[in-house]
Parts: sequence; C-alpha cells; structure tokens
Amino acid sequence: MTATTPVQTTISQRLQTGHVGINVTDLDRSRRFYENAFGFTTVHESREAGRAFAFLGDGQRLVLTLWQQSDGCFDPASPGLHHLSFQVDTIADVHAFEARLRTLDATFVHAGIVPHAEGAESGGIFFEDPDGIRLEIFSPSGAAGQAAPLAGAPTCGFF
Repeated sequence: MTATTPVQTTISQRLQTGHVGINVTDLDRSRRFYENAFGFTTVHESREAGRAFAFLGDGQRLVLTLWQQSDGCFDPASPGLHHLSFQVDTIADVHAFEARLRTLDATFVHAGIVPHAEGAESGGIFFEDPDGIRLEIFSPSGAAGQAAPLAGAPTCGFF
C-alpha cells in the first residue's frame, strides 16, 4: 500500500472519537477549569511525581485526560492540536456555557457567539483554557444573521 492508497476496511462500525489527551502545566488548575467550565468530573487521577494525570468524564464516558508534563503555553505555530470543539444541541446551550465561562474569567477570542462562516447557520464561542489551548463550543444551528469575524474563511480555522 502506498501513502496515497485509501485504506480498505470491512469494519462495520463507524469510528468515533474516544477521549482527547491534553498536556498541561498545572494539573490542579486545569482540572478545576475543565470541571467548572464543562461540568466534567474526575474519574481517576494520579499524583505520583513525574506521572501526574487526571481522567475527566461526563458521567457516561471518559472525555479528557490531562497530563501534567508540559512547560510554557500552547503554541498554535507548532504541529499538534489546533483546537478542541464540543457540540451542544442549541444556541441557548452555547449562551449558557458562555455565561458560565465568563464567571471563570476565560479568555474569549471573539466578543460572543459567531457563525462558523459568513451566512452559516452553525456557530459558537471560541476561548482558551488556562494553558492557552484553543476551545470551541458550538451549536449546529442558531447563529444565522450574526457577522462572521473572517470573510471567506472558516471561523474555527483562524483563531
């Protein structure tokens, strides 16, 4: 098989994202942020020196793993994670998360809810975690009529 040959599969199940692992500089600070911002709970954690981590879940499944093994701040110019996006059902849910995040003094990229592109029905909020990792909460509908921050480019790609 060459690099350009698509993988042929007989797997009948659709692939789904499992959990996302994020390197953080301060496990306690990041764990509190994700618990308070998203309502996640700590499923398991380790405080062993050099092996500190926390598994965060939503009550049904593991969603995030936080690994304290980094220095500095998220660098969008380096290869790796671009942003982490969470979908909610309605634009009202996005507004509720925005209000919660404002009480946590989250850093927002835009002033409020913005569409994914000019004229798009979908949209959401774009913000950062304590290490500068870019995050998004969006709804598939309800953002129509809002001005997109970038003409001719997807909002989630350039923040």
